[in-house]
Amino acid sequence: MDVNVAAAAACAIAGLGVGLTASIAFRWSEREQAKGRYGGTNGRTRHQGLTTPAHEPPLPPGVDTVLSVLRSCAIVLGEGDEVVKASSAAYAMGLVRGGAVAVDPMLALARATRRDGEIRQVELEVPRPGAARAAEPLAVSVRVAPLGSRLVLVLVEDQTDRRRVEAVRRDFVANVSHELKTPVGALSLLSEAVADASDDPEAVQRFAGRMQIEATRLASLVQEIIDLSRVQDDRLMVDPEPVAVDELIAEAIDRCRQQAAAKQILIAAGGIAGLYLHGHRGQLAAALGNLVENAVNYSPPRTRVAIATRRISSAAALGEADGELIEISVTDQGIGISEKDRERVFERFYRVDPARSRATGGTGLGLSIVKHVAASHGGTVSVWSVEGQGSTFTVRLPAGQAPAHHRLPAGESAQSLSDTTPQLAPEA
Repeated sequence: MDVNVAAAAACAIAGLGVGLTASIAFRWSEREQAKGRYGGTNGRTRHQGLTTPAHEPPLPPGVDTVLSVLRSCAIVLGEGDEVVKASSAAYAMGLVRGGAVAVDPMLALARATRRDGEIRQVELEVPRPGAARAAEPLAVSVRVAPLGSRLVLVLVEDQTDRRRVEAVRRDFVANVSHELKTPVGALSLLSEAVADASDDPEAVQRFAGRMQIEATRLASLVQEIIDLSRVQDDRLMVDPEPVAVDELIAEAIDRCRQQAAAKQILIAAGGIAGLYLHGHRGQLAAALGNLVENAVNYSPPRTRVAIATRRISSAAALGEADGELIEISVTDQGIGISEKDRERVFERFYRVDPARSRATGGTGLGLSIVKHVAASHGGTVSVWSVEGQGSTFTVRLPAGQAPAHHRLPAGESAQSLSDTTPQLAPEA
């Protein structure tokens, strides 16, 4: 009897052990399957930038792969509007917070699509993540579509840069049309005046002179538009060449010689001679010429315009890897620029003093060309100014190497630019 009881007890204990072992194995198997299905770490599935909460069912086969290669932000919503899967870009843009969609209009679109199964596409403006309320919002295009019977797919594409480019293009076309209309209209009126004054030689001569001025302004505007179209993409130069800074300065001075002499303005050049840039000679000459021409045009008579050059470290100037920059500064004693205008002087067609620009023949494109030329050569342009005291425009560009036949012998130093570039003496 005791033997039977002992045997029964042993069998019971063995059965209990088998049951516990089977239960533990079953639970372990379920856990391993869950890990294989959802990624197994931190309760989330990660698939090429997409994140899925672990308690949600998996997406249909192949959807993960398709969503991971899309450029748009991808968000997959479940039946209760919970985020089943979202790309890292959706979190970075602030579209998803705390496992839920943070943009109410987007959530309303998803609910409407879940009800009727229709695909919807709208354009919205959403706040920038981490920015102040007054900051410009992000312009996004939102497309919502059903994904299976229970899920909803939301694709969001950032259109902010595209809209900005379109706005700039519209403004540019409108400004060009306006600027062209002025000299063309003047030429039309002057030609009628010449025809009506055919019996008066003096009037004909006077009107013809005015026609020549307007034709010159029109030609200058067209040329600057062409120059701007060539450099406005800010791409780095493809085939740069060594360009002597001394030659650029001499050309800029020669370009403004007549205007400066008429106003008795002294143009003085100083600094280090023998410097070279690496870039497109025509564009660099146009940029420096525009700076010197602006300085002369906006300076009162019997004042001074100074051009200075020096070599500086890019680490000190730009906070980048150590290298050499060539700094060219153009300083005038003109009317100066107010603080509010300083931020906009490099915009196309922007004029600090529109009336004065008309009188000097300015088109409002010169400084914009300077900005784009500097950017396309890997440099920068900045302005310092005080109203009533004058302005200093400074261009910093990567230094280049002189051609082999122009390099100085070892031990010979570069001379001052003021020793090689003559000053422009004012004429009476």
